[in-house]
Amino acid sequence: MTEATKYLEQVLRTNREVEAFDPKVWNTFLAFVHEVCKDGALPAKFKEIILIALAVADHSPFCITLHTKLAIEAGASKAEIMEGALLASAMAGGPGMAFLRYVLDACEEYGAE
Repeated sequence: MTEATKYLEQVLRTNREVEAFDPKVWNTFLAFVHEVCKDGALPAKFKEIILIALAVADHSPFCITLHTKLAIEAGASKAEIMEGALLASAMAGGPGMAFLRYVLDACEEYGAE
């Protein structure tokens, strides 16, 4: 077992607490995220891979885990996820490469093929 489940649980708990604190702001934010992440000119799967790359560059294990899980659910393969994540490393250097550990863990945890 990896730390991916722990990170996912933490981000979901944080989301619930933010929603309880200010439901209007949370629901506005969530509606925006759902709108920009749905299929459009880019399929949702590609958008999730882009979000993984952004999370790697931003060094966020919480977002890496969440968006890797969502990418897998949208049909992304481990090869697609890793190729996108490696693009972040091209921009983020060594620290970005180190954060690929979270991508690999989430791929393992959520069954990426």
